[in-house]
Amino acid sequence: MGTDMSDQRTATLTVGNTRVELPIYSPTIGPDVIDIRKLYAEADVFTFDPSFTSTASCDSAITYIDGDKGELYYRGYPIEQLAEQSHHLEVCYLLLYGELPNAAQMRDFENRVTRHTMLHEQIQYFFRGFRRDAHPMATMVGVVGALSAFYHDSLDNNDPWQREVAAIRMIAKLPTIAAWAYKYSIGQPFIYPKNSLSYSENFLHMCFAVPAEDYTPNPVLAKALDRIMMLHADHEQNASTSTVRLAGSSGANPFACIAAGIACLWGPAHGGANQACLEMLREIGTVDRIPEYIRRAKDKDDPFRLMGFGHRVYKNFDPRAQVMKQSADEVLGLLGIENNPTLRVAKELERIALEDEYFISKKLYPNVDFYSGIILDAMGFPTSMFTPIFAISRTVGWISQWREMVVDKDQRIGRPRQRYIGPTRRDYTPVESR
Repeated sequence: MGTDMSDQRTATLTVGNTRVELPIYSPTIGPDVIDIRKLYAEADVFTFDPSFTSTASCDSAITYIDGDKGELYYRGYPIEQLAEQSHHLEVCYLLLYGELPNAAQMRDFENRVTRHTMLHEQIQYFFRGFRRDAHPMATMVGVVGALSAFYHDSLDNNDPWQREVAAIRMIAKLPTIAAWAYKYSIGQPFIYPKNSLSYSENFLHMCFAVPAEDYTPNPVLAKALDRIMMLHADHEQNASTSTVRLAGSSGANPFACIAAGIACLWGPAHGGANQACLEMLREIGTVDRIPEYIRRAKDKDDPFRLMGFGHRVYKNFDPRAQVMKQSADEVLGLLGIENNPTLRVAKELERIALEDEYFISKKLYPNVDFYSGIILDAMGFPTSMFTPIFAISRTVGWISQWREMVVDKDQRIGRPRQRYIGPTRRDYTPVESR
C-alpha cells in the first residue's frame, strides 16, 4: 500500500522558533490526514491524543465509516445492500480479497471454508482443562491462542500461501470453537460440523443439536444469524482490530493475533455491549418501570446508563441497526414471542428513544447491539454466548486487516508515545535510611 507522495500539500506547525512542514494526504473518501511522522525528529515534540481518536495509524482499503452520515462500506459496498442481497461467506470473500467473487470463486471459497471447519482431535482436551462454569470467551481466548501449537504449516507471516491457509482456517474453525465452548459449559457432548450445511446453519447445528435426535436448523433463524455475522464482520480501526494490528506488527503468528483481538473484544464497552443491553432490559423487567430508568438515564449524577443506544462512531444513526431491526421483527414473529416481558420493555424503550426529545437531541438511537441481543436471546443463546458470536463474525475483519498490515511497507512495530507525568530523577535510598 503506502502513501501517495505525489500529493505535496503541507500544513505548517510552529513550535517555539521551529517551523515544521507536515505533508497532507487525501483519502478516497473522508477527511484529509496530516503526516506527523517526522514531527519528533524535526521539532522534538509528540502529539497527545488519548485513545487515538484523532490519529490514523495506517492506510486501509477495507472498511469506511462516516459516523455523521450513518454510512458503513465494506470495500465500497454499502452495508444495507450487502445485508439485503449478500450472505456472510460472500462478504468474507469481499473483505479478504477486495472484490465480490464470481460463481466459480464463490463455490471454491465456500468449499475451502467448509473443509476446514473440523478441529484437531486433541484440541478437545483443551476444553476439558477449563472449569464448566468458565465464560465461553475465556475458553475461546485460550483455544484460539493454542491453534498455533497444532497448525505449524501456517505460521510464517512472510509466506503468502501460509497467510491464506491461516485465514481460511480461522474463519472456518472459530464457529466450531465457540460452539464447543458453549456445549462444554452446559455439559453436553461436542457436535461435529456438517459439510452439508451453510456457515450459519452449521453453527446453529453445533450449538443446539444433540446425538439423541435429529436437528434441522430453521432457515429464518439461520438467515438472521448470517445477517448478524455480516453486520459485524468489520468496523474499521476499532479497539479489537487495532489490537490485532498492534500484535501483528511485532511479527506474532496469526492465531496469537486473533486471540489478542478476542481478548480485547471481551470488554463490555466493545463486544460485550449486546450482553450488557439485554441484562439491562431484564433488570428493568416490566414496562411500568421504564419511566424510572429513563429519569435515571437523564440524571447526570446517576451512574446508570442506557445500554444499546447511541454509538461512539455513529453520531446520526447506526446503519446496521436498521437492518437488524428487520431481522428482529422476522425472528420474533416466527417464534411467536412478541409478548415476552423483556421484549415488551425493549419495544417501549425503542419507541421512546425515537420520539423523546432528549434522545433525539443527543442522537441516542437504538444501535446494532440493542437488536442483536434481542435476536440471539430469542434464538435460545445465553448472554454468555453473545460475545463469542461477535468474535466469530469479526474474525474475517481481523484477518483481513492483519493481512493488509503484513504487506504494508509503511508499517513497523507499533510503539505509541506518552506524556510522562511521574517523578523526575531521584536517587535510591537504602531501606534502613527511609
